[in-house]
Amino acid sequence: MPRPSRSRLVELTGGIDIEDWHRDPATRPTVAVHEAFTGEVLAEVPSGTADDVERAFAAARDAQVGWAATPVRERAAVLARFADLVEAHRDEVLDVIQAESGKNRLSALDEVLDAVLTARHYAAKAPRLLADERIPGPFPLLSKATVVHVPRGVVGMISPWNYPFSLPMGDGLAALVAGNALVHKPASLTPFSTLLGLELWAEAGLPPEVWQVVPGGGREVGGAVVEACDFLMFTGSSATGAQLGAQIGARLVPFSAELGGKNPMIVGAGADLERVAEIAVRACFASAGQLCMSIERIYVEESVHEEFCAVLAARVSAMRLGAGYSWTPEMGSLVSQDQMDVVTRHIADAVDKGARALAGGHARPDLGPLFHEPTLLTDVPPGALCHDEETFGPVVAIYPVADLDEAVARANDSAYGLASAVFCRTPEEGYAVAARLTTGMANVDEGYAVAWSSLDGPSGGMGISGVGYRHGREGLLKYTQARTIGMQSPRMHLGGPEALPTRVWGPALARSTTLLKYLKR
Repeated sequence: MPRPSRSRLVELTGGIDIEDWHRDPATRPTVAVHEAFTGEVLAEVPSGTADDVERAFAAARDAQVGWAATPVRERAAVLARFADLVEAHRDEVLDVIQAESGKNRLSALDEVLDAVLTARHYAAKAPRLLADERIPGPFPLLSKATVVHVPRGVVGMISPWNYPFSLPMGDGLAALVAGNALVHKPASLTPFSTLLGLELWAEAGLPPEVWQVVPGGGREVGGAVVEACDFLMFTGSSATGAQLGAQIGARLVPFSAELGGKNPMIVGAGADLERVAEIAVRACFASAGQLCMSIERIYVEESVHEEFCAVLAARVSAMRLGAGYSWTPEMGSLVSQDQMDVVTRHIADAVDKGARALAGGHARPDLGPLFHEPTLLTDVPPGALCHDEETFGPVVAIYPVADLDEAVARANDSAYGLASAVFCRTPEEGYAVAARLTTGMANVDEGYAVAWSSLDGPSGGMGISGVGYRHGREGLLKYTQARTIGMQSPRMHLGGPEALPTRVWGPALARSTTLLKYLKR
């Protein structure tokens, strides 16, 4: 399980849709992509422009016509083959994800499993979900209607660095099976995960030019994608999501966005504290806390607060940090110096305002330039940066509460509403608490995986945590435009029989609504 070779990564840049750069790399500047563990350069990618985006959309629009005309079962078969190929190339995919993002191998495996399961889910379900649906017309026997789902056209996708394989692959495959083409701006820090996925899509049978990749800066390339797309799929911060929503809203073009989270966990008296602590390690520190669904706030009933703090602090202090491509480390590095700066600033601010670190609290340059200890804070006061703001790193604050009612109230006291986790004496008690939380996803006796991985159900955020959904029927049909085609019987139209005068037909039509009340029951 070595670091991906430079030659292999350069080979993957063949999937970038910038033709003049392929002919002569000197035509434009490049951006170096670094190994997060060491800071060493892995390879370079070209920096795209708005003109590149324009050309990509033109090619994607041409390709989309033929792709949309492909029967949905054939499009679904491409998804199924893609899933098989991801499994066949699993080790290489894991290596590339780890190299770019710095996450430990088990967290990288989450991405592979998510992409495979989502592809197989929609490969099986899409033909039925996208099928024409007969619905009743207004007048039984005399009218009928059909709902059809047509692709939106070319979807613009702007994907993040924290899950550089599973998020673009999962969002992309739903858009593709619905009959759309894609123009995609991957994160500048992690483009090779996308490019490896694109190579597997081509091997699975995706026609050329249906998925166009243009790397580059968010302002120029991302802005151009927003200005040209027929639907926008964005994953990133709430602040950026709001800006892009305003930009695309001016064009009256729909969009979907998964945004930030300040996700709460509730621990009630009677919960198995050792088990909760083990799950919390993954829920708080998977991908070094750089996960939209990561737990950043834990509310614990006072009667077990002290005991739980001791149990969780011991488990967090014992976590195995490390670089490399083995399965041993429980947590890897952060992805960039920007993220390291946020983490250190939030911790220093909280400590300056009276918080204490029960575990961690320090950077670990001895392991690599972007390593930071998983950190558990207590006594974090209101007004501290990490009290309300999303840290998006390995930092979690723990708070005592008098009872479950206070826990629910404090968990809901946030502008965010993405995900939550609940641990109580019984699953039934946990479900009752979870039902009161204002988050798009809630988990009982688990950190985040159950709600996210229940692929028949929608995953999305409330508040400033998102617009729209992934997964389920909603996560597929958002990439389509629903149309209703109504058909009236040629025997009679709503103007009435030709031989019947309006003075007779009008009152009869009015009275028919009473009859329809009984017929449609």
